Amino acid sequence: MKFYVISGVVLLNLLSPLIAKSIKFFLFKKRRNIFLRLLYSRVFKIGIPLLLLIDINTFFWVLGIEKEKIKFFLNSVLIAWLFYEVVKYFIYTAITIKISKKESVRRELFFMAINLTKIFIAIVLIAVILSYFGVDITAIITSLGIGGVIIGLAAKETLSNFFDSIRIISEDAFHVGDWIETKDFEGFVTEIGLTATQIRTFDNALIVIPNSKLANEWIKNWSRRMIGRRIKFWIKLKYSTDIVEIKRVIKEIKDMLEHHPMIVTDNKIRSRLRKRMQKNALFSLEDKYGVRKTLLVYLDRFDEYSMDILIYAFSITIDWEEWLKVKQDVMLKILEIIKNSNLELAYPTSIIFYDERKNLWKNSFEDT
Repeated sequence: MKFYVISGVVLLNLLSPLIAKSIKFFLFKKRRNIFLRLLYSRVFKIGIPLLLLIDINTFFWVLGIEKEKIKFFLNSVLIAWLFYEVVKYFIYTAITIKISKKESVRRELFFMAINLTKIFIAIVLIAVILSYFGVDITAIITSLGIGGVIIGLAAKETLSNFFDSIRIISEDAFHVGDWIETKDFEGFVTEIGLTATQIRTFDNALIVIPNSKLANEWIKNWSRRMIGRRIKFWIKLKYSTDIVEIKRVIKEIKDMLEHHPMIVTDNKIRSRLRKRMQKNALFSLEDKYGVRKTLLVYLDRFDEYSMDILIYAFSITIDWEEWLKVKQDVMLKILEIIKNSNLELAYPTSIIFYDERKNLWKNSFEDT
């Protein structure tokens, strides 16, 4: 009997890669089902602790080893591992279902759920093992007393970071993937952990910030805007008294911006936000969703060597590269307008006067 069991388990281990590939092939064919498609990527991770459970229990049974405590310990660890992988599978499935329905997903909540699951499983596992080995858990909890206070003081920063991470998520200050800026750093949020947040900077360095520090500083979130990335600059023109031409150029630039397909105006955003931008007296929906539509073209100031026309508008896109393309196109169109006008661009100049009179200094001294 034992021979057949050993042979079956050895054969199972040898064929496990092939079995896993066959299961994945079957799941791949059924990939339209979200649950099966995600199970496809978790087959090996769920299968490893399951196979180890079979191997260890077979090993103890075949050899007749009466080490129940060791067997219980190993089984408990492997069952906890298996449970954790199954929970991760369902969490990832929930994320994917929300994304497929085009719903807003706060991934940091799912990551926190995974981390809290780790802690919960670890606590339960330790409690079960200690209880099995005859340790009185109730006595340990009641005897913490002063020791618990000492441990709490020692772990003050850790606890502070943990509760601040909950505060950050509950306040909805930023999400994973957001571009944020503080007084010390700037970059994209890659992970919001239980005690620290990871930021990937623009020079591709990874910064790990304690949540207590992050929760008590100002944060500028550049990603919390739906429509409108600002374009602002001045056009410097040479001084001219041709007021009619100046007004014409200003009007032509403003008309160009209003008809530009990538510059925000009322008509362009109304169709995009018809479902969300409804009247609400409690708050400004433009501020809530991050929508800016200001468009200004005015003669703004007289500088030392130029008349400055202010260009102030917002591109529809908030993507950096697309924004640069829109800004470039606007600037080129403005240059074309000025080229076809009687005005000229100004630039800093200096004039040197040369006195050609001879013996100027000599005559000056003779006069004195």
